[in-house]
Amino acid sequence: MLNYYFKDSIQSFINKSTEEIIGQISLSNQFGSILTQNKSWESQIPILKKALQPFEGVIFFEFSIPRMGKRVDVILIIENVVFVIEFKVGEHKYLSFEVDQVWDYALDLKNFHEPSHNIVLAPILVCTEARESFIEVITTSHNDNLILPVKANKETLQQAIINILNFNKENGQINAESFAKGRYSPTPTIIEAAISLYNSHTVDAITRNDAEAKNLTVTTTAISDIIHSAKNKRKKIICFVTGVPGAGKTLVGLKVATTHLEEQNGHASVYLSGNAPLVAILQEALTRNKVKNEKILGKKITKGVAKAGVKAFIQIIHHYRDAYLVDPSAPYDHVAIFDEAQRAWNKEQTVSFMKRKKGKHDFDYSEPEFLISCLDRHQDWAVIVCLVGGGQEINTGEAGISEWLEAIRTTFQKWEVFISPNLTDSEYNAVNAIEELKHITNVNLNTDLHLAVSMRSFRAENLSLFVKNLLDINIQQATDTLRNISEKYPIVLTRDLSKAKKWLKEKARGSERYGLIVSSQAQRLKPFAIDVKTPMDPVHWFLNEKDDVRSSYYLEDVATEFHVQGLELDWSCVMWDGDLRFSDEGWKTFSFVGNKWQNIHKEERKKYLINAYRVLLTRSRQGMVIVVPEGDPEDHTRKAEYYDSTFQYLKSIGIEIL
Repeated sequence: MLNYYFKDSIQSFINKSTEEIIGQISLSNQFGSILTQNKSWESQIPILKKALQPFEGVIFFEFSIPRMGKRVDVILIIENVVFVIEFKVGEHKYLSFEVDQVWDYALDLKNFHEPSHNIVLAPILVCTEARESFIEVITTSHNDNLILPVKANKETLQQAIINILNFNKENGQINAESFAKGRYSPTPTIIEAAISLYNSHTVDAITRNDAEAKNLTVTTTAISDIIHSAKNKRKKIICFVTGVPGAGKTLVGLKVATTHLEEQNGHASVYLSGNAPLVAILQEALTRNKVKNEKILGKKITKGVAKAGVKAFIQIIHHYRDAYLVDPSAPYDHVAIFDEAQRAWNKEQTVSFMKRKKGKHDFDYSEPEFLISCLDRHQDWAVIVCLVGGGQEINTGEAGISEWLEAIRTTFQKWEVFISPNLTDSEYNAVNAIEELKHITNVNLNTDLHLAVSMRSFRAENLSLFVKNLLDINIQQATDTLRNISEKYPIVLTRDLSKAKKWLKEKARGSERYGLIVSSQAQRLKPFAIDVKTPMDPVHWFLNEKDDVRSSYYLEDVATEFHVQGLELDWSCVMWDGDLRFSDEGWKTFSFVGNKWQNIHKEERKKYLINAYRVLLTRSRQGMVIVVPEGDPEDHTRKAEYYDSTFQYLKSIGIEIL
């Protein structure tokens, strides 16, 4: 159910005075700058009264879009069309970001508001003082009844409404009451969710709560119960939360961490991740939002001060680890959430790093073992929450989850263990370790600690299953899964990068983000101006706007699995190189050394490369294009045979050729 500050029939609205209407709106609103907003309404209302004379219907002012944390200026329901209207009072030009703004409002309703799924939505940007308007051609691009944004001025708004009504040939009348009360089930990006959590400490208003998706609240409640039990009974507990890619594990971790932001009693939580790009992007997004919100309230805050507050609860795991190498005391936090815990380093990698980089020649721990030892310094209680993704170890020395279990078995046997039953699945490689652990300490299986449904792709919850079948070469299962998701989640295949870029730009609407992503081992894409060795800043790539050449929108800089793991795009182009090749014997894996491809023989490194493609293929919320380039007979590093079999395999699964 969505809310609004004012609702009336159009004819009743026309007959009321401007003062009366503003008075009714003001009774409901909580704007910080009432005077500025009143002046805007004083301009909007006469324009609307004049434009709406011929029509019957319902008008709403300040209609909420919770996922975006904003309100639409005006919603009109006339016949069977919903008009989404954004006013720019006094504006002479139709600025592209303002067009995207009204488009985003309509897209949010279309995607996440149940009554809007099948009805006609018409976004209109009204720049009151613009000399011209663009209302002649009314069209749609995606066959989903969302009309492309119409640009009108104060004189042509009525004509825009008439043209749109004429464009829609179907008869009918939308029930305004049902529209406003309809179920709203959004799926925010991790950046949107983090901002909402940091601002309000609740994500309930902006996340799905439907029968198809297990509510994240169930899992966060289970963790909260474990934390309270540990605190009250003075116990030390470690729990493992599993989930399919995009299921919301990071969101669960951030929810737990933000719940304790204001605690001053030393019982606070800290969210830790070894994913440096993810941490940098979240810290920057929260900082920018904090500065922006304070500015709206008329307060000044420096970016440095804002970021300091953010860093108090979201940190890079290695910084946390290094701090307690020097400081022997117990951490300030009693609860530590380790995201992507399967990526923690094994003993060999950690010991080597400590000797080479930190001068610690007597260090003899795996990373999980040392991290548990830090929380074990508490005399009373502590909780560690490990968020675990299956099949996502992508770097040398990443131990998987068994290293955590081994540390408990050998060193921290007094710690009680709560485990998602799914941790016994083969993809986690932890079955034997769990069985051994049961003989040592209390092991509790809790189904609430597993997130089974991907929340990343609101259009295709089974995307991760499709990708798993594709990479496992389960051809029939991959074909069947693709058939089930393709109507809502387009996946296309091409050998032409320029076609792929064109497809992305045509599919993305409003500020929907798109970008090029490739494997970090994809070193022979230079002929396509793709160089994985060229430094790029993931903060700019993920957060900056369309006019910034450093942003993903420009389709120049590429991101690898290391940049995008844990994050998402709306639309992506996955560029497939010769590092991973399909063959009759299965996947063949290669690294480019010197001037030629060399076989990867180590099973661990083979797994990392396949997992890199698993990460790349599960980044998109709405659809993706896969590019397998043509080979070049004149280039011994890009022979046709390096690419053709992969292309034919993907084609055989049923992926549509672009």
